[in-house]
Amino acid sequence: MNPAIERIFGFDAQKHNVRTEIMAGITTFLTMAYILAVNPTIFSALPGMPGGSVFTATALAAIVGTLVMALYAKKPFALAPGMGLNAFFVYTVCLGMGYSWQFALTAVLLEGIIFVILTVTKVRSLLLTAIPGTLQKAIGAGIGLFIAFIGMENAGIIVNNDSTLVSLGHITEGTALLAMIGLFITAGLVMAKVRGGILWGILLTTLIGLFIKDPSKGEAITTLNGIVSMPESIDPIFCQFEWSQVFSVNMLVVVFTFLFIDMFDTMGTIIGVHQGSEMADPKAKRDDIPDMDKMFMADSVATVCGACLGTSTTTTYVESASGIGEGGRTGLTAFTTALCFALALFFSPLFLAIPEAATAPALIIVGVMMMPAVKRIHWEDYCKAIPAFLTIIIMPLAYSISDGILIGVISYVLCHAVAGKFKSVSLTMWILAILFICKYIFI
Repeated sequence: MNPAIERIFGFDAQKHNVRTEIMAGITTFLTMAYILAVNPTIFSALPGMPGGSVFTATALAAIVGTLVMALYAKKPFALAPGMGLNAFFVYTVCLGMGYSWQFALTAVLLEGIIFVILTVTKVRSLLLTAIPGTLQKAIGAGIGLFIAFIGMENAGIIVNNDSTLVSLGHITEGTALLAMIGLFITAGLVMAKVRGGILWGILLTTLIGLFIKDPSKGEAITTLNGIVSMPESIDPIFCQFEWSQVFSVNMLVVVFTFLFIDMFDTMGTIIGVHQGSEMADPKAKRDDIPDMDKMFMADSVATVCGACLGTSTTTTYVESASGIGEGGRTGLTAFTTALCFALALFFSPLFLAIPEAATAPALIIVGVMMMPAVKRIHWEDYCKAIPAFLTIIIMPLAYSISDGILIGVISYVLCHAVAGKFKSVSLTMWILAILFICKYIFI
């Protein structure tokens, strides 16, 4: 075995196998490559963010983040712009709050820098232990519902109704029909545990879209303009920051929300995958995972780089579990995944031809995958159940991840206060609740 491989990737010839590591990296890529199609689709709602540039930025952010994980942390995890975080960027910060995408990119940059500082100073551990596990689980489930709702809305499965706010769309024609077909194709592939089932579902649905017309346009839903090309420039979105409102309260809320979601998403992925794959002691505490600080550092550095490239928060993907399940244990697995993303850069026409109707099933399935956390909420304890429920239900209904988190924190503190359980709430939670209440009163 080449000593360089052992040194660079943390590879041990007595424990690991090169072929296994490479196949694991390819498997991880197949299971998370759907982000290359979904991210440009989500960002297409924002004027001034060309789909080609977003695609390139997405791939580059994945490459940079995954390489840092491979070479610095020497772990088999892959990174890319996160689902949920991209939805918060587009649908809450920009379309909901009315801020520019430059404002949102600035918030992502600041969040990444703060994440780096928290990781270096160990303050991260205090924050992670201060937020109740009930709210952590509820946030994941709420984001899952929000993502699924966005998918259904984009595809026309759920439409606006002036009488009832929302209602079922015409699911027997056009994009809604294609999305329904794609949903069951993707579901079948996922249930059959096909590697890259979500990605293959997107591609098959896109292919079917060549033969289904969009009634509003009178042409096929899918239009293909090539397969291979040079990557499009990221100049329109590179380092496009807006500093005029950097000290505003809303910037603080947005940065906090990005940071909150990113930290707990990363922590949940790292701990869950380590314990699920027997890479760590199943009884290990939150910060007992080997080299956790290095993995958090890779995540935070990737977020800073992603913001500069022009995309939303880059985070560690739970889909890394697929490659780890195939035996990946070292940085060589992550390095292989990064190479796959580099190769995908040259297939932008194929990914950009994918219509919203084909990515909607992916959003719905990802939403399903985020729901199991609900069963770990103590529903019999109303002091915990009520805040958890409010967190989950407000995200899709208010069309805002941040409002779901803020209301969840406030209600958690108030429920415990009303019940007289003052000592069950940390000082950090009291401070956050007071700040969030002031936000709703004065902003």
